[in-house]
Amino acid sequence: MTKLQELFDEGGQSPWLDNLRRDWIEDGQLAALIARGVRGITSNPTIFAKAISGSDRYDEQFGAAIRSKSPQEAYWDLVSTDIEAAMKLLLPVYHQSGGHDGYVSLEVAPALAHDADATVEAALELRGRISGPNLMVKVPGTEEGLIALRSLVGAGLSINVTLLFSIERYDLVVEAYLSGLEDALAAGADDLRSIAGVASFFVSRVDSEIDNRLAENGSKAALDAQGKAAVAQAHVVYDHFRHLFSGPRWEALAAHGAQVQRPLWASTSTKNPSYPDLLYVDNLIGPHTVNTLPDATLEAFDDHGKVALTIAHDVAGATAILDGLATFGVSLDEVANKLESEGLRSFEQSFDDLLLELEAKAAQLK
Repeated sequence: MTKLQELFDEGGQSPWLDNLRRDWIEDGQLAALIARGVRGITSNPTIFAKAISGSDRYDEQFGAAIRSKSPQEAYWDLVSTDIEAAMKLLLPVYHQSGGHDGYVSLEVAPALAHDADATVEAALELRGRISGPNLMVKVPGTEEGLIALRSLVGAGLSINVTLLFSIERYDLVVEAYLSGLEDALAAGADDLRSIAGVASFFVSRVDSEIDNRLAENGSKAALDAQGKAAVAQAHVVYDHFRHLFSGPRWEALAAHGAQVQRPLWASTSTKNPSYPDLLYVDNLIGPHTVNTLPDATLEAFDDHGKVALTIAHDVAGATAILDGLATFGVSLDEVANKLESEGLRSFEQSFDDLLLELEAKAAQLK
């Protein structure tokens, strides 16, 4: 048994891969990772920008598409091909797990983050373009994104809500998901088993930003508090998850086969080289969670990760860590707002840069 398989069997956590490349699909590397225990895949505009820019394996398809389509339309053809191929490889996991795992996430265009109606339209277009039950459309967890989330869940789509940085926003995400399930029932659905969801809470970026602010404070107590906030916040999020998916409201939905919206830990590679390389994996393990791992972090965990139920270890202590940040002048709300803006801007920049590259390539081919 690999460590990734042990993570699922004993820790209750699904390891997903936070990367997707066409050469891995064609060369069998992705199939090998799935055999080792990978149970899903996440992608984003930055991942596809690196994949397409760094490989010639897309050139033939792009050249054919650009004869009748714009560079942006050709982009969606390229990524849809990769997503469908990955979905096919993960389809046995989807069926074996009863629709809990085996998903591949594809994000709507990042420029739509503050337009709920356009996000809904784009997500429905992706659902119509890509065949297979194990597509999970990714929408940002902005205020507008939550409006779209409710509409899309109500329409029966499986959704990955991404770029979450605050506990308060997480609670709103769960409310939108539950309301969407209730909308689906009200619209006539009786079986909710085909609707899945994850709430992607970004971890290491939280520590990077808070550590910088603690360093600005400069006191010994502030410096001693570095490297603790992100794990603490994830522990509190998991505590909220357990409470929000219990009680009469949830039980009424579960009676119709509803799945919990699992917390997904994203951005789990360690940015600070002085921290343990698996800080955001070993300390975030628990039932009904997902950790989406960049390939280097995945290999590190499969080599020397420790499987233990750690996510619910000390909620009171985690809360105290977060409450204590205010004494150093650190506002969690400010941190979350900044990280959301930076995350959206980064994905949009990657998307725009790739389109410029594709436009230049198209001009050469014409």
